[in-house]
Amino acid sequence: MPSKSACLRHMEAPGQLEGRMLQGQLPNTDKNLTPAAGSLPATEPQGSEANPTPPFSIPAKPSNQNPQLPMRPKLERTLSLDDKGWRRRRFPGSQEDLTVQNGASPCRVSTQDSDTQSPACSRPLPCLSASLQEIPKTRRATGSEGGSPSLWSDCLPGMISTSLDLLHRGTSPGGGSPKLASLHDAHTPPAMDLNIASNSLRTANKVDPEHADYKLRMQTRLVRAHSSLGSSRPRSPLAGDDHSIHSARSSFSLLAPIRTKDIRSRSYLEGSLMASGALLGADELARYFPDRNMALFVATWNMQGQKELPASLDEFLLPAEADYTQDLYVIGVQEGCSDRREWETRLQETLGPQYVLLSSAAHGVLYMSLFIRRDLIWFCSEVECSTVTTRIVSQIKTKGALGVSFTFFGTSFLFITSHFTSGDGKVAERLLDYSRTIQALALPRNVPDTNPYRSSAGDVTTRFDEVFWFGDFNFRLSGGRAAVEAFLKQDPEVDVLALLQHDQLTQEMKKGSIFRGFEEAEIHFLPSYKFDIGKDTYDSTSKQRTPSYTDRVLYKSRHKGDICPMKYSSCPGLKTSDHRPVYGLFRVKVRPGRDNIPLAAGKFDRELYLIGIKRRISKELQKQQTMKNQSSSAVCTVS
Repeated sequence: MPSKSACLRHMEAPGQLEGRMLQGQLPNTDKNLTPAAGSLPATEPQGSEANPTPPFSIPAKPSNQNPQLPMRPKLERTLSLDDKGWRRRRFPGSQEDLTVQNGASPCRVSTQDSDTQSPACSRPLPCLSASLQEIPKTRRATGSEGGSPSLWSDCLPGMISTSLDLLHRGTSPGGGSPKLASLHDAHTPPAMDLNIASNSLRTANKVDPEHADYKLRMQTRLVRAHSSLGSSRPRSPLAGDDHSIHSARSSFSLLAPIRTKDIRSRSYLEGSLMASGALLGADELARYFPDRNMALFVATWNMQGQKELPASLDEFLLPAEADYTQDLYVIGVQEGCSDRREWETRLQETLGPQYVLLSSAAHGVLYMSLFIRRDLIWFCSEVECSTVTTRIVSQIKTKGALGVSFTFFGTSFLFITSHFTSGDGKVAERLLDYSRTIQALALPRNVPDTNPYRSSAGDVTTRFDEVFWFGDFNFRLSGGRAAVEAFLKQDPEVDVLALLQHDQLTQEMKKGSIFRGFEEAEIHFLPSYKFDIGKDTYDSTSKQRTPSYTDRVLYKSRHKGDICPMKYSSCPGLKTSDHRPVYGLFRVKVRPGRDNIPLAAGKFDRELYLIGIKRRISKELQKQQTMKNQSSSAVCTVS
């Protein structure tokens, strides 16, 4: 069935009607279609130059004596669409995109195909899409005799395009309707250059996704999709004109854009403290630590070699006094359980998937584990470890020291866990253990010293910025058990300062014979040694050992004030050993560094990480199942 011509009407001023008719042609392989009877003749507007093949022609203004409105062309479509949803859509033409980029109004379009433009039309006539799925349903004009404008002419003024030349009539046995021409048909327009400004031709090309010109134009427009980017959210600045991909930042990402020229010219063999592209520089440090202070958790626990582990380690690693978790967790264990892997798995399970095992080291039954937030692993150097044995005769290394060191940004850390000689009166032996440790720990090895001018070959603690030494030092409270018990029974809130006056470690530190340059936070907890297993009572055996502060956490810094203790306490709820765990929360100042250190490159224990996650999931499922069974059993039925 041949298509009819369309006549559209525009409003120039209130109360005044002016009609404009656009004539489109449907190509046919046999012959051109003729306009239907009753349509107004198309005339060339005055003052316009003749064009042998105009894309469309603008008719003369119809006489006011015949207010009869022309019929809208009836175009059928192959698939049904939501008519209201289609009418709300607006498809700007390619020429509109160009004018918007140049700062002009999108309604003023100049074409090179036609030198004339209707003075009454203040915006270009939108074109019909070549796809029949986007052609709206046909409606009859509902103009009244009084001259009221028709509904469809107000909603869709001038909706006819010469892109209809992409359609041809596919004659079916029953006289079918027009169908979409094949994209590889002979009527497909040739590829056009980008400088062609024809609104109608470029719009016809724009809807053809397989056309070469369409693909070429789409390469210059970058659209960054996001899973949560909805209709109510602002459009990404990267989705726009060609210039946005060079200067715009993403509105929904905190990551800063990386310039291509920086990658070309950047040398990562040497870094600069203030360089913007340095991985360990000041800019990168400010992104993660604006105040340049990181949160650190350091803990020590003598497990007495018990195979049984506590049911929960939340009190140990996640104390209620801390509102937030820490950036780095360092756990040292003396006389650890026989299954070291099980112990580390329990630590990973408790901390959760936000943390990864950066390093793990062992020396006999001395264990040390370093857990760090998973987004900070890229700023750590290689982790190095060294050990010292203080009891040579023993086959099992129960006494000695284990040191672990690495550099974080530009700050070097050293963590030492030790188990000194036991016994109430063996103070000299413990001082000897300390001297052997600081001399024998061979750290650092490959990671460069951050300040070699202040380092000493005879003391490992002078070769690092921040040093934490923790463990079972076995220093006791002198004066006998009776005197200590008298203090403990006087008041529930024990005068700890009075007890510390009899502490052997405090006395030796004042003399300067041990832990030179180290400090300790104020103690406000009860002695951590020695308890009956599973009870809160101190040693009730025949040995009657004196309650003491054997488990300690000490710290030392190259720069005064870099380490600030926030909390120093014990865990009285963990009763599987004769020692109570002792932990400290610290704020440590971190400085920017250079990119000349061997990085760990994000290395962590992936297998342990997966095991810990699976255990958390299985426990959560068991907990939900238990709650479900309890709720179902609480319902009583009466038969």
